Amino acid sequence: MTQTVPPAQTGPLVGRLLPILLAAGCLLGANGLAMTMIAVRARAEGVSDAGIGLLGSFYYAGMIAGVLLTPYLISRAGHIRVFAALASISAIAILAIGFAPAGWPWFLARFVSGATSCGTVMVLESWLNAIATNKSRGRILSVYRIVDLAAVMGGQFILPAFGAQGPDILMALAVLFCFALVPIALAREGNPEIPAARISNPLLLWRVSPVAMAGVFTIGLTNGAFRMVGPVYAESIGFGLETVAAFIALWVLAGAIFQYPAGWISDRIDRRWVLIALTVGAAGACLFISRAVSQTELFIGVFLFGGFALPLYSLSAAHANDHARADQFVDVAAGLMLAFGSGAVIGPFAASLLMGVFGPVAFFIYTATLHLVLVLFVLIRMKSRDAVPAENRRSFVWLLRTSPMISRLARGEKAEEKEDVKIKTRNRL
Repeated sequence: MTQTVPPAQTGPLVGRLLPILLAAGCLLGANGLAMTMIAVRARAEGVSDAGIGLLGSFYYAGMIAGVLLTPYLISRAGHIRVFAALASISAIAILAIGFAPAGWPWFLARFVSGATSCGTVMVLESWLNAIATNKSRGRILSVYRIVDLAAVMGGQFILPAFGAQGPDILMALAVLFCFALVPIALAREGNPEIPAARISNPLLLWRVSPVAMAGVFTIGLTNGAFRMVGPVYAESIGFGLETVAAFIALWVLAGAIFQYPAGWISDRIDRRWVLIALTVGAAGACLFISRAVSQTELFIGVFLFGGFALPLYSLSAAHANDHARADQFVDVAAGLMLAFGSGAVIGPFAASLLMGVFGPVAFFIYTATLHLVLVLFVLIRMKSRDAVPAENRRSFVWLLRTSPMISRLARGEKAEEKEDVKIKTRNRL
């Protein structure tokens, strides 16, 4: 029998990356827009604050399912088929919102959307990792971050153009999900290496770094809640759709601006002090927002909140990698996603309950309190574990909370293989 030759995997780097980045822009922008749209639309439909929080919780529960199940799907059907199936299901799930009344059908649709959004991005990041070499990896990761930032921020402003109600916004989202299929279907890129189909050991991250696990869990409780409850808060204090979009976009932008200064400092001193400083800053920003009396003050507050809070995930991941062996990186990356997702399942519902009882300002009191609890935990852990020596620290990398594959892309397979060789050599001595 004649074996089918796989599609070409050589050629100019730009030509190989462009289809993947176009698809990523569509998916990341659509998912970011959908988070804001669902919150605003549910409020207009009369869904309670607790119900809106549950919509966020079901989305992040789906994301956890996507982390666990996507490798099995890829090993069964291959990257291209899985991507096509999941992108199509994403479009179906968002259109189902328009056909079904608010309630359990919406919860199911958001669970499916969480699973498919994680799965599609995991496939794309697998392709990026396969294309990247040690020479091009940094550039590819930088461009991918820019695409993510531009797509998520720009996607917010589609909301005021179409409105949160009616079928138009749902059709626009479905078009974005479907359009992501086009460059992938026409690309010449073949299937990359299939990731290991295994369920991560969730306790490994705790054994490697309790601070990292507590950090990403707290980030899930707070930042995960903000992505769902933030638009509700903004609308509840009288913001229009344009201002709601700007409110969320400014939060995202601030996080990007603060990433590199935070990472640069953390590579030079004990990362835990940087983690404490940013966490205190995030708590302070939340308290500032809770007492803000003007739109200008609210925008200053949300900028500071995004700037201090969003780099905490990458800092926690860097701290975990400082303590992990090379053969633990895959499980640590998956553990970070699972810990974040677990917090994000609880956070939106808990925050919405508090808002329903104490009013919109309760969200930022809740967030400030959790950040201060994290500070206390890190200080306690610093008494029982010494800092990692500077020469043994791995460089800080700005990680997106998209899928465990982003950690593999940032780290680099060749770098990992070299570390494995070092460890094996050390063990022989």
